[in-house]
Amino acid sequence: MTEAAPALDADVLIVGAGPVGTTLALALADGPLRVQLLDRQPAGAWRRDPRALALSHGTRQLLERLGAWNAAAATPIRGIHVSQRGGFGRTRIDADEHGLPALGYVMRYRDLLAALHARLAEERLLAPCALKAVEPAPAHATATLDHQGETRRVAARLIVHAEGTPQDGPGLTVRDYGQHAVVCEVTPAEPHDNRAWERFTPDGPLALLPVGGDYAVVFTVPPDKAAALLALDDAGFLAALNAQFGGRARLVAAGPRASFPLSLRLRRQLARERQVWLGNTAQTLHPVSGQGFNLGLRDAWELAETLLDNPDDPGRAGPLAAYARGRQTDRWGSALFTDGVVRAFSNDLPPLRALRGLGLLALDAAPPLRRFVARRMIWGARAWL
Repeated sequence: MTEAAPALDADVLIVGAGPVGTTLALALADGPLRVQLLDRQPAGAWRRDPRALALSHGTRQLLERLGAWNAAAATPIRGIHVSQRGGFGRTRIDADEHGLPALGYVMRYRDLLAALHARLAEERLLAPCALKAVEPAPAHATATLDHQGETRRVAARLIVHAEGTPQDGPGLTVRDYGQHAVVCEVTPAEPHDNRAWERFTPDGPLALLPVGGDYAVVFTVPPDKAAALLALDDAGFLAALNAQFGGRARLVAAGPRASFPLSLRLRRQLARERQVWLGNTAQTLHPVSGQGFNLGLRDAWELAETLLDNPDDPGRAGPLAAYARGRQTDRWGSALFTDGVVRAFSNDLPPLRALRGLGLLALDAAPPLRRFVARRMIWGARAWL
């Protein structure tokens, strides 16, 4: 049996060096707290990640404050076209109407991590490193880690979980949508002019997000249809996509495809026993309207503010409970917003189709309502306050 290595000590131990965990580490970097960041993947593994992320204008502002905005890799979304298949009604939301350079941006995961990790001090990251157990105590928590075959025990005043998804348990709200998201990149026949498309179909939402000269696709369908779409050749897949868009955007080439199941998983308790959960490990949302990732970065930013206000003991229960209470409006607002959209639009009932059409027409005809929706997408629940 491998002998345990000497303990490492930290004020804040962050488990997960993805965008949310790394954002938190950078937000704390210039403060008095000793921060250690762990990741189960080898350092630099993110360079092989092909995913595209939808970033809100509010997220850009946050990353700029950290000096980690990768402007060269960001494709601006200057307009969004929303419609439904098989029904009337559509609406368009444009950045110019709101006095913004863009409603949001699309960036590949690897490009975002490159900008974040370029700002991260090398000694702050321990990878690959897996968290095996946590033992809370009144003055600190001890994490047992597996690092390259060695067992390490880290004593920290606070352990932040920013890796994985909420696990099953009584303190969890779960809704299985019975949908999978098929994701890939496709090439349009004509320039996309920085316009995104959200097309609601009876199977689920279908989004095209401009990334470089191409589109990132999020095609939401039942599991059996997802398997069938993955089995198609490129010509058959493009035909299925083009049919869903009804000629609005003609697509001529497709890259590799992948799929993953969709559900709502919302942890009710964010903080306990010198531990706090944020990002995907606190909540996973449906990808419609691109809320979940941006919500996670707001989690990280607000937690950093709480910890910097309490540098003597970042794991103290009172401030962490206040942080958790302060996040509820944004978290539940985002969850209810995305869940409501999915439930209202993922069906083909004629009465609901007519109501959806009227809603889209009303949104298109009412600038104040469009501003409300746009602000909700850009700044989250802060737009309501």
